Amino acid sequence: MAGDEEQTSGDDGGAERQVGRQTGRRSSRWMKAVGFTLAGTLVLAAGVAGYAYWHLNDNIKSVDIDSALGDDRPAKTRSLPSAGASASATPLPSEALNILVLGSDSRSGKRNQALGGGSSEGARSDTAMVVHLDAGRTKATIVSIPRDTLVTRPSCPLSDGGSTAEAYRVMFNTAYSVGGPVCAVKTVEAMTNVRMDHYLEVDFAGFADLVDALGGVTVTTDEDIHDVDSHLDLAAGEHHLDGTRALALARTRHGIGDGSDLGRIGLQQKLVKALLQQISSTNLLTSPAKLYKVADVATASLTTDTGLNSLSKLSSLGQSVQGLSADELTTVTMPVVPAASDANRVVAQEPEAAELWATLR
Repeated sequence: MAGDEEQTSGDDGGAERQVGRQTGRRSSRWMKAVGFTLAGTLVLAAGVAGYAYWHLNDNIKSVDIDSALGDDRPAKTRSLPSAGASASATPLPSEALNILVLGSDSRSGKRNQALGGGSSEGARSDTAMVVHLDAGRTKATIVSIPRDTLVTRPSCPLSDGGSTAEAYRVMFNTAYSVGGPVCAVKTVEAMTNVRMDHYLEVDFAGFADLVDALGGVTVTTDEDIHDVDSHLDLAAGEHHLDGTRALALARTRHGIGDGSDLGRIGLQQKLVKALLQQISSTNLLTSPAKLYKVADVATASLTTDTGLNSLSKLSSLGQSVQGLSADELTTVTMPVVPAASDANRVVAQEPEAAELWATLR
């Protein structure tokens, strides 16, 4: 009996060891499967992140303005060291910057034609703003240039090696028409004696898409707006606008005030502040999908100079102004008076205009 008990006990021990070995093998296989799955997920995530970065980077179009214009330009602003940056960290830019921001009224593509209300050929700078970031990036000033301003347009280099002719008392927005971004920058620098450190351009569709990606913008209008040209009909008061209606507001001029470009500039400045407020109130970091959507739309809508032609460069600029709120943004319009030769055109009011530009150097 004892022997039988010992044998039984031995058999039980062998069975337990066998079960243990099988459990161990299953556990090992399960751990390997989990490991392979995690590794695969990490590789896939890295691949998706890599593709996303490549895609966003590839979206950005750029123009080499610095090479085209050479050294015959106003002096650059003096660089300042970044405050608080560690020796090992890459310091964020903190010097004063002037950025020429243009809204193009190009009708290229069906969507731009639909949003622009026509299929006219060519393109002009429908909106022109000089964005000045103070040293330290704690304040900013936006100076709007009326597109109807009569200026002396300098001779501008063309991509085929030729150049445009110098022209006198022509509308400011013709600079973009005849010579693109390069001539727009050169004309602004000639009329202001202020170096444009960077250039950003967005078209109709890009602006509307960006507003939509952010969930719209909230704007308060001071008067009723009825503009058959921009297809906008708004009562005075607060409105939450989608991209199409926000673009219509940016293009409105005949439905407000005296129908001049100055009334439209006031609406555009409201929109800029509304966009800043919408961006600051939207926590994009909590929604990677929405963050990617906004980044995709933003990069696809932009044409930049080569100093901002990558995701890393744009991100660095964005991070350097992340503490800037709409309350720290001042919007003004270049002082102008009606032109003596044409009541529908304006010219810079001096010395007020020169004094304003001097504050941006």
